[in-house]
This record gives sequence, C-alpha cells and structure tokens, in this order.
Amino acid sequence: MSDARDRVVASNRRARRNYDLLDTWEAGLVLKGSEVKSLRESKVQISEAFAREETGELWLVGLHIAPYAMTGEAMGHDPDRPKKLLLHRKEIHRITDRMQREGLTLIPLSLYFSGGRAKVEVALARGRDLHDKRQALVRREADREAEKAMARRRRR
Repeated sequence: MSDARDRVVASNRRARRNYDLLDTWEAGLVLKGSEVKSLRESKVQISEAFAREETGELWLVGLHIAPYAMTGEAMGHDPDRPKKLLLHRKEIHRITDRMQREGLTLIPLSLYFSGGRAKVEVALARGRDLHDKRQALVRREADREAEKAMARRRRR
C-alpha cells in the first residue's frame, strides 16, 4: 500500500490493541456496484469483521457496508452479506493451514482503494489477554521514552 493514489477508506484501530499480528496480506474483494459507491463515501464498519474458510475460499464476515443512498431497493445490496476475498490459491492454503494448526484468526486491518480497485489488508492474528494488552502498553511507553532519551542525547 505505498502508491500515492491509495486512499484508506476504513481502518481497524482496535486490531493492533486486541491482537498480536503475525503476517499480513493484501486481498481483493468481490463487491457489487452499490457497495463500491458506499465505500467511496466511507460508509463502512470494519471493526467487527473477520474471515473464515468455506470450501477452499476465504470469506469476510461481519463487514458492514451501508446501503448506497441513491440506489433503489431492488438494485441495492445486503449490508452484512459475506464478501469473498481474492487471494492466490497457495496463499489461501497457507493461511487456512495456519488458522487450523495454530488456532489463529484472520482479521481485516484496513480497507482502501488501490488503482481504482477495493483492497483489504488482512492479518493472521492471535488474541491478547487483558494482561498482555497492559504489557504491550508498558513496552510501547518504555520504547517511546528510550527514543526521546536517545534524541536528547544526539542533540547535545
């Protein structure tokens, strides 16, 4: 996601706090036209979404894309329908094997447009306990303090 034309539509800020992120991938999404229009208006909720495997394919469940206002009821979409993730077959096998073997979860980190196409950054993640969250916060604070001290030392 390094192109200047990329535009982030939604990001899952809670994911980095609630999970230890292990590996990330960029995946395409199979969407309807009215869903793309709603995404361009940033009418999406990504925080409760996760992916699961069904018949050798990965599906994003819990991603809520609000109905597009200018579309009639007959042409609209179901806001909570599962969305198919587009990945290479080898990547799907690698992800599903790790999910089953290690008990990991596949969660979306961000939803964005890249070259006019909707993409989602997904990550294999392991859930954190409350004490793990606190430890991560303490570790992050200590790293920040160390960086400040090193910057002060360099200025002298």
